[in-house]
Amino acid sequence: MQVLLQGKQVQEQTTKDTLLEIMADRYSRVILESTMDMPKSAIDISNECGIPISTAYRRVQRLHAHKLLGISGSISQDGKKYFLYKSKIKSIMTCFNNGLLEVEIIPNPSTNGN
Repeated sequence: MQVLLQGKQVQEQTTKDTLLEIMADRYSRVILESTMDMPKSAIDISNECGIPISTAYRRVQRLHAHKLLGISGSISQDGKKYFLYKSKIKSIMTCFNNGLLEVEIIPNPSTNGN
């Protein structure tokens, strides 16, 4: 059985511009794809995707700030904070037609709202 996912239309032009800018960045796309099915730490993302760790941290913070990536965390027994990142989107669809830009975000169904 195929499930049709209802997307959310983005209305604000500045948000549309920001989303297009984020999606134009290869590292951001790789991070979203890598965390689509399972949450991962920034170190895991860096190692698996070949992204420098400082770049991975900057990108996950930006993706989280724009509500494209969820964060869950805990504190280990030795007192260190441990964060996991998971994509909140399944896809972003864009259409440029007659001078108008339409952007629709399809949520990741395996995300529990983080």
